[in-house]
Amino acid sequence: MSGSICLTEAGLAGMKGFMNDEPKKFARWRKDMVDRQLIARGVADPLVIQAMNEVPRHLFVSEALVDSAYGDFPLPIGEGQTISQPYIIAEMTQSLDLKGSERVLEIGTGSGYQAAILAKMVYRVYTIERNHPLFLQARTLFDRLRFHNIVTRYSDGTQGWKEESPFDAIMVTAGGNQIPSPLVDQLALGGRLVMPVGGHFSQDLVKLTKTETGIQKESLGGCRFVKLIGQHGWNE
Repeated sequence: MSGSICLTEAGLAGMKGFMNDEPKKFARWRKDMVDRQLIARGVADPLVIQAMNEVPRHLFVSEALVDSAYGDFPLPIGEGQTISQPYIIAEMTQSLDLKGSERVLEIGTGSGYQAAILAKMVYRVYTIERNHPLFLQARTLFDRLRFHNIVTRYSDGTQGWKEESPFDAIMVTAGGNQIPSPLVDQLALGGRLVMPVGGHFSQDLVKLTKTETGIQKESLGGCRFVKLIGQHGWNE
């Protein structure tokens, strides 16, 4: 656990320095987002609340959308992708029941915001992005904010990251018609996976838990995500 705390603090050192100089309005907007969109709707995990109250969401959107960064809706990030609504991000993150020492795999780096939230909460985040421009943008931002506990990969996320498995938790930030079998295989015993499962335009947010007796499945409600493209997802 001590290694987790040291690594996480190191990853945040640069971000804290940057945030000391940012306009105070962004801190107010973050607090308002957390109070009105998260806590008021039942998000109670203190690690999730703290992370989303500190990570500068406005840095993960284009300059033209900065004033909308903390709104109660998803936003486009280019390449036909989006940064999810804050509440959905909080719900998915909370569902993983993270304690701080975990190794987490994220499928679909996108803007990098979700990985940054996870990096505030756990020992190490492995994140995969198949879109090269988005991969480069996110990696550059992680370096700028000194998130040294985020490891990135440009690849087909539906195949997972076998060399680094097993993972304590896996989050898939795109919707598929089924959960890719490699991801289930790469989940540690006791691990949790959350993913939108359904059709092209609407899905059900599903949580899996791997137990000694098999896989437990739970529905967390309806949602709508971009398509999960890859060998074990939708065709491009």
